[in-house]
Parts: sequence; structure tokens; C-alpha cells
Amino acid sequence: MRSALNAAVIVALLVAPVYAEPAEVLPRAKTPEEVGLSSERLARVRAVTAGHIETGHVPGAVILVARHGKIAYFESLGFRDRAAGAPMTKDALFRIYSMTKPITSVALMMLVEEGRLQISDPVSRYLPELSKPKVGVEKSDGAGGKTLEVVDAPREITVQDLLRHTSGFTYGSRGDSLVHRAYREAHVGSRDDTNADLVAKLGRLPLLYAPGTRWEYGVSTDVLGRLVEVVSGMTLGRFFEERIFRPLGMADTAFWVPADKMSRAAQPWQQPDGPAMTPRFDVAVRARYESGGGGLVGSTLDYLRFTTMLLNGGELGGVRLLGRKTVDFMTADHLGTIAIAAPGLGFGLGFQVRREAGVAGLPGSTGEYGWAGNGGTLFWIDPQERLIALYMVQVSDYDRVLLRNQFRTMVQSAIADAPKR
Repeated sequence: MRSALNAAVIVALLVAPVYAEPAEVLPRAKTPEEVGLSSERLARVRAVTAGHIETGHVPGAVILVARHGKIAYFESLGFRDRAAGAPMTKDALFRIYSMTKPITSVALMMLVEEGRLQISDPVSRYLPELSKPKVGVEKSDGAGGKTLEVVDAPREITVQDLLRHTSGFTYGSRGDSLVHRAYREAHVGSRDDTNADLVAKLGRLPLLYAPGTRWEYGVSTDVLGRLVEVVSGMTLGRFFEERIFRPLGMADTAFWVPADKMSRAAQPWQQPDGPAMTPRFDVAVRARYESGGGGLVGSTLDYLRFTTMLLNGGELGGVRLLGRKTVDFMTADHLGTIAIAAPGLGFGLGFQVRREAGVAGLPGSTGEYGWAGNGGTLFWIDPQERLIALYMVQVSDYDRVLLRNQFRTMVQSAIADAPKR
């Protein structure tokens, strides 16, 4: 059985799939060295990824590294659908989960630039269901248990709170407090709900923390998606399509995969004898829930278009979505003294941002920014190095952090040229 698996992996790694390569937004560098990267060190990334495919930790991957406006490394390895034996292709479509969040944040900031709202506005001005928020406080019941006391929040939730995850909203899966349990019992994030339904549910639930006091990862960006709908008068999917995807040429990114593209969908893989994987949503189903926090499916080159727009200061191919100063504002740290459980890192308006070169557990540059997805996908942009890196996989919850950190460290080690003075 093991030898058969290894043989299948070797075939998937060595046989190049036949398909029309999609149009690339950036030209190819002749060699990685042309843009100051080491071919030898990038080859390590391939070798390590191939090893993970052989062991079953990774079904398949698409890896892309661009620098100084050129693609230096772009490769597909392993399987798009391991159960079916279908090789990975560069145009594969991935559940990008929380890599949806930066796109939703850009959508909101486009409306800010149009004068439709400000990030200091109370969210309840547009979403009255969220007026007069309450905070859940756990109290001892005197018999070894706990009760949930609901108290008035000291202030309203602002749009900035949603963008930087200081709203007090959480994910029901991120703990077992009474507030987390209430989220789970209310089925917050159900794919059967609309964005309006989500906000209505949240309006009846207490916050985990008072707004502006703690960084707490949660459904803030999903609420932001509903805010885009209310302010723009469009569904979130329509806003994305008309205002972001079509202008940028992101033809393969949407909240679902139509039948004529299902042969390109990357499928998750439960590694043998590994821990159970969180169920992944069916990309063929057009759900009612257009999750601004984690619902998109897209290709590597589509996300390269989006990230190149950001690195260019809001513009791509003559199409400007944001002003340069808005991108600078979004990618600055907005937490200040608000704690985040990641040394050396902060959070901007839709992105994790690096505050300093040291302290963090991974190498990088001050000012780099990015985010990741629940299925293992990762991107970051380093303005100092003019670098974009994309890691596209569909892996187990238990493997994704190790894999992403390993990839990030190895790509950083491939920067080989002298710093510009």
C-alpha cells in the first residue's frame, strides 16, 4: 500500500498536466537570481513540499514567489484531488477561507474613499441591530459552575473595530466560554443564513470583550461584509465581482465554483491515521451565506493580481481601486497598546502587520503584511523587499501552521541580494 502511494506521488510530481496556462499578471524572471533570489534555496522549498506530499501531510500545492515585479518561482506539485489521483495544476481553485478578509477590507475602504462612511463611525449607524452592545461576563454560581451576566458595553462598536478585530466578536470554535457556547448554539456562521441573518443573530448575543479593549479573531469581517452590502446597495458577491474582480481580471474568484470549473477545484485530503479534519465546505454549492470572513474560492494567479494591486499602492494595469495613502493606512498597525497574542506583530485594517524585525518567531521585514486561511493557504507582501509569496494548499487544521511557518522561513532564506541603501 505504501509503495503504491509513493509511486502515485512520484507520477504526480513528475508528469506535467496538460492545460492552457492562464495569463499571468507579471512577467517571468529568466532565473530567480535575476530578482535577487537563490535558485538553490527555492529548490529546497520544492523538495520539502514533495516530502510532505509523499507522507500524506499535503495532498498537493501551488507555490508562487514574485519579486521586483516579476514571477521568480511558480510551480504546482502533487495532487489537486488525491482521492481521484488528479494531478495539481497551476490554475487549481482553492478554498482561501480567511484570505477573503483582506478583499472584504479593501471593499470597505473603497467605500470610505468615496465618502460613504468613515472608519470612526459607529457600526450601528448602518446596522441598527448592533446598537447598544452587551458584553458577557462569567460569574460563579456558587456551586462550582458559571453563569453569564450581560452588561452594557462602555462604547459602541466602530467600523475600525471590525477592520482590526477589536469589536468583541469571536468565533464559536475558538474557546469554550459561555459566550463561545452561545455562538455555537445560535449556529453563527451557518451557510444557510444570509449576511443579514448573521448580523441579526449577533445583535442578540453578548460580546466576548468590550469593544476596543482586546484583539479577538472572529466574525468581525463577516459583519464588515454586511456593512458593504448596506452602504453600497449590492450583495457582497456582486460588489466583489463588479468593483474588484472584474476590474482586476480575477476571473476565477467567487463564493462558489460553477460546474464548468469543478474539474479545477482543489480537494482536501484526510491523511491516513491523522486527526480528523474540520469539514470543508462544498465549493459546488452556491450557499446563501456570502462570508466576507472566509467564503471565497480562487486561483493562485487571481490572488497574485490582488496582492500586486496592493504592492503597487492600490493600482494594477491602469485600474486603481485604492489611493496609495489608503493602502499605507490599511497596512499600518492599528492596535497600538491593544495586546495581540503574537510577539512583534500587530494588526492593520484587514491584515496582520509586522511591527519590528525581531521579537516574532519568524524572520521578516518591518512593515510586511498578509494573512492566511483555514485550509492552509498563506500570503504575505514585503514592501521593503518588493516581494509577494503565495502558498496554496488544502490541508488539515493540525498541519497548517507548521507548514505555513516552514514555507515562510524557507522563502525568506532565499533572498540573496544585498539590501538597497
